[in-house]
Amino acid sequence: MRDVAVVAFAQTRHTAHDTGLSEPELILPVIRAVREQSGLSTFGFTCSGSCDYLAGAPFSFVSALDALGAWPPISESHVEMDGAWALYEAWVRLQHGDVDSALVYGFGKSSLGDLRTIMTLQLDPYYLEPLGLDQLSFAALQAGALGADRAELDAIARRSRTDGLNNPNALHLPLEEGEFVVEPLKEWDIAPITDGAAAVVLAAGDLAGRIRSRPAYIRGIAHRIEPHYLGVRDLARSASAADAARAAGVGKGPVDVAELHASFSHEEIILRQALELPSSTVINPSGGALSANPVMATGLIRIGEAAQRIMDGAAGRAVGHAAGGPCLQHNLVTVMEAG
Repeated sequence: MRDVAVVAFAQTRHTAHDTGLSEPELILPVIRAVREQSGLSTFGFTCSGSCDYLAGAPFSFVSALDALGAWPPISESHVEMDGAWALYEAWVRLQHGDVDSALVYGFGKSSLGDLRTIMTLQLDPYYLEPLGLDQLSFAALQAGALGADRAELDAIARRSRTDGLNNPNALHLPLEEGEFVVEPLKEWDIAPITDGAAAVVLAAGDLAGRIRSRPAYIRGIAHRIEPHYLGVRDLARSASAADAARAAGVGKGPVDVAELHASFSHEEIILRQALELPSSTVINPSGGALSANPVMATGLIRIGEAAQRIMDGAAGRAVGHAAGGPCLQHNLVTVMEAG
């Protein structure tokens, strides 16, 4: 296996409304930022993550390529998923050995439509979607199955929003719990509508050390998925997150920081248990998805935020986690170390 490391990370200053920027205009600043950080003007491979349903157009990622420039030609791929899975594809591509660098980005504008309705389209169109239950309703069922204490949920939401106030890129949300939206979930238990983008540069072999004095080396990365139908799953736990964590080697050493893709406050409880994180691990110091949730970039941001703490010297070993599908159906876990 080749050594592959995160050597650059950038994200937009996320917004809760449409600022009028097109997708290329949203992406261009973060692409410029990681190019400047890495010192690379071209990359051996490029991969992006986005969702056509958010843009309301097929192959919407094609227009986003305008942010990369038309020349020179590039080797490019795309996943109809969070940018974290684009990072996984880029990591696999770098293992081939013929290229040494990769640009990964994810983007989404959730403000353009009704996100609850849009995300319902990910469900089985024959049995689940006709029931009328949306992403939030499924999350409420999972929170009820978990039976989490209300005080614990409030503590997670309050901590996440407080940490978000210290993050210049997050939405600065009021420290107010709000009303119940779908019981047992209150307003601050739910990730906010967010527009934004993020980009990461991966470097392999000696290139990583030449770009960064302290690269965030990927020592383990894995993703697992569970059955689509919620009736055959134990919603109070995440078997796929636990399997991915074991495959990635989370338990092989102490974890200083973990950035978990918890779009609802109760999901953090489930993920902490699945990844078997000790109480000493700092969870979502960035504020996490509860402070900014640019769909299709949120998971990539979790990896980038965890990597940034290694590159800055604040952590020696960190975990970045991404999730997709209803009730934590699909989970990706990345373990990074300083050296």
